[in-house]
Amino acid sequence: MVASNARSNTCTRPWNAFFLDQIVHLIICFAQYSPNYFFLYEQMEVPQWVDIVKTATFKEHAPYDPDWFYIRAASTARKIYVHGRMGVGALRKSYSGSKNNGHNKHHRAIGSGSVARAVLKQLESVGVIEKDGKGGRVITASGMRDLDRIAGRVKVDHKMI
Repeated sequence: MVASNARSNTCTRPWNAFFLDQIVHLIICFAQYSPNYFFLYEQMEVPQWVDIVKTATFKEHAPYDPDWFYIRAASTARKIYVHGRMGVGALRKSYSGSKNNGHNKHHRAIGSGSVARAVLKQLESVGVIEKDGKGGRVITASGMRDLDRIAGRVKVDHKMI
């Protein structure tokens, strides 16, 4: 039996970055488009240590992609847009993973706090996020507009409804 309030395939709400949370393919495309946005306009200053740093204690190597800092910044901006107020601790948890303890059992390990702090500082300097009075960071109106613009460009390029 079909419920009367079942969702139809057409979306009547405006297309913005929040709805990308439901479509896995567009999330991947969004992560590919938004770093190009930050990179092309040269709005962010990348720290000098990005070539040698690991992104978490449970990782064995530094990231192979030379633009990983831009991808992490785009991912962080999207996380703050979708989930609301987030701080360094919440970002460390969201970038956590499984630590290899050799013969012993694997346990959860959180991501790097210095990487999360550096990304948040750069996003603040660009004007995408700002500090909240209650703690953490929230997205600004201009940051929301930029992320919505990127989401609309992804929708047009991939012709998905």
